[in-house]
Amino acid sequence: MLNFVYENIYRILEFFLPNSFLIKEIIFVFSGLIIAFIIINAVLVGVLILIWGERRLLGRFQQRSGPNRWGPRGILVSTADAVKVMFKEDIVPEEADKYIFNLAPLLLLIPVFIIFSVIPFAIGLYAVNINVSLLFILAVTSISGLSIICAAWASANRIAIFSALRSVAMLISYEIPVGLSLVGILLITESMSVLDIVSYQTIPFIIIQPVAAFVFFLGSLAEINRTPFDLTEAESELAAGYQNDYSGMKWGLFYLGEFAAAIATASVFTTLFLGGPNGPFLPSIIWFTFKVVAVLFMIIWIRATWPRFRIDQVLNLAWKGLFELTLINIVVTSIVVIIWPEGTDNRLIYITIANWVFVVPFIFIVAKVLKTSDYKVTNFNNQNYPVGSAKPKFEKEGS
Repeated sequence: MLNFVYENIYRILEFFLPNSFLIKEIIFVFSGLIIAFIIINAVLVGVLILIWGERRLLGRFQQRSGPNRWGPRGILVSTADAVKVMFKEDIVPEEADKYIFNLAPLLLLIPVFIIFSVIPFAIGLYAVNINVSLLFILAVTSISGLSIICAAWASANRIAIFSALRSVAMLISYEIPVGLSLVGILLITESMSVLDIVSYQTIPFIIIQPVAAFVFFLGSLAEINRTPFDLTEAESELAAGYQNDYSGMKWGLFYLGEFAAAIATASVFTTLFLGGPNGPFLPSIIWFTFKVVAVLFMIIWIRATWPRFRIDQVLNLAWKGLFELTLINIVVTSIVVIIWPEGTDNRLIYITIANWVFVVPFIFIVAKVLKTSDYKVTNFNNQNYPVGSAKPKFEKEGS
């Protein structure tokens, strides 16, 4: 894609700017702007489709007729919400740090678009290729914590700050198992390039590294604040969390960023664990789109099914569950990679069997450890709760 755009722009500029010593610099800038424009607008269209599709699916799951009946295919509900957000008053708290307050939504949204620059949407269809693209993705996704802290601190709101501190604690906790879950892939492929990882997957890594896929998926849900990890904006506990003082299009940018992050997460998971655009018969871009939609459906299904976790349950899962699973996965993968080095016949099959036999059972062990104790059954029939009494419950000393 980059070569195609570069060659066509070069011909056009060469016609209008012959023998110009700046032509290469101009071509570089224009090609980058065009590629960025295409990717950003494709993601924005995907966000609109995702919002509309998620509303319709949740309407089916929860037996709500509105999202599926208002307008053609329920499109008027999402349209009305979009119009409402655009015309709502933009209120900035008097004591807020206005520069950081306005910058925070962009800090959440822009990194999401940057992630797509290294994602291969089809065979040979990508913006840039860097040899540490996997590390690049992990680095960019960590900026979301900075956005949350900036939004809460700039609001000068204690409730927002409490929510942000709790949110960052959760995000940092889950970044560790998410990063460690990818070590198994690096041991097998011996490369940090996303393109190399995609080309290596004659067997998808979700089969070869099931525990890594499980940990990465759950950790990614936590990092993008999706159910059941949406503690950053738990309305029933902390109003709207770090977004408490945002309104209008600033709030809309947070909303847009969260849905764009869901698409980015599905794209990264598809690339690393589902073979990316690899697939028989159909064009590669169709395979990539189909896999991304399947992952997004799972994310929506989880939102419609699971209740929100408590903060102690969320942190216990990260530190007492997923973290240990990633360490076990690294040890097992290291051993089998040493036993069956590169070039061994049926190497991937041996690694797959070893992971399923030795690692997957630990999921059930961890689930057993994390299981909360059952509530004690109490007989309330014989207990008296007097509404009023002549004798006060508490008496002053010396009376």
